[in-house]
Amino acid sequence: MTSALATAINEQIRAEFQSAYLYLAMSAWCAENNLPGVAHWLRMQWQEETLHAVKFIDFLHDRGAGVHLLALEEPIRTYRDAADVFEHVRQHEQSITARINVLYDAAVEHRDRPLEILLQWFVNEQVEEEAQVNSIIDQLKLIGNDGPSIYLIDRHLATRPAPVAEPAKG
Repeated sequence: MTSALATAINEQIRAEFQSAYLYLAMSAWCAENNLPGVAHWLRMQWQEETLHAVKFIDFLHDRGAGVHLLALEEPIRTYRDAADVFEHVRQHEQSITARINVLYDAAVEHRDRPLEILLQWFVNEQVEEEAQVNSIIDQLKLIGNDGPSIYLIDRHLATRPAPVAEPAKG
């Protein structure tokens, strides 16, 4: 693996942990604003993003490259409502998709087949992530500010299961 690719993966690890940090902050805001189901959904997203970072960490270790954890930025802490939260989620996921695509292009350019294979998983994951968020946003647009409907969506989002981690290495 080239040092340029190892550096790019370390930057992606930071982006995945930044995502987790953002979703945890969003979850806290939702819990503080009587949206416990949305808070739960975002907390599950926090766990998933952390697992994504670890997947990259394990990949670097498997390839004999070093991991360099980089500083995180303070996330946004206030939102107007659930629709605003999910609009931020969508924008964030689109930015992560763009990052994955750039990293994939670099893997192709450097002819790093193992990285291409790993990133194909992430490409598929991002399609799923964006589709899920778009569906939630579409539902929120349909109901507007109707309290009972927001309550029902909140209850539905509370049913999101925890992400499944891959077996530990070693």
